[in-house]
Amino acid sequence: MKVVVGSKNPVKINATHVALQQVLEAGDDFEVIGVDAPSLVADQPMTEAETRLGAVNRVKACLAEYKANWYVAIEGGVDKFTDGPATFAYVAICNGEHWSVGRSANLPLPEMVYASLTAGEELGDVMDKLFDTHNIKQKGGAIGLLTNHLATRQSVYELAIILTMAKFNFLPLYTD
Repeated sequence: MKVVVGSKNPVKINATHVALQQVLEAGDDFEVIGVDAPSLVADQPMTEAETRLGAVNRVKACLAEYKANWYVAIEGGVDKFTDGPATFAYVAICNGEHWSVGRSANLPLPEMVYASLTAGEELGDVMDKLFDTHNIKQKGGAIGLLTNHLATRQSVYELAIILTMAKFNFLPLYTD
């Protein structure tokens, strides 16, 4: 079984591997590869709609270029909600025929972080400056830092992938 992830970010690749290996009950014959896939949105998506579109666009790019059993993309973004700014991710999954798009939980962001994002910075870079870390986006992410590492970017992505796969677990219930 081959899975193509629309990113070379090791956190996204590892989260996909862990989650799909559980959901699909895949054995040793299970390959997950990360590829460069354009999101066609800003490097730091600033709305739910833009973030969702980025994930969908990455899967579409993978479908057009690679042969696999599964295609997965995870796009992180931010938005300002009634209760304040937050970061989250959209997950898009396709098996070549059917699609499922899901979302992670929100992680509240400090207003000062959100202000930096609206000024054009990316969340990982802002967090690196704030917490004196390096390349946190390919490690625990803002999630790890702001939860004292009780949750990580990977753990949140894994759960979002598992939830998004629910449709494939019971496909007849979801098709008209």
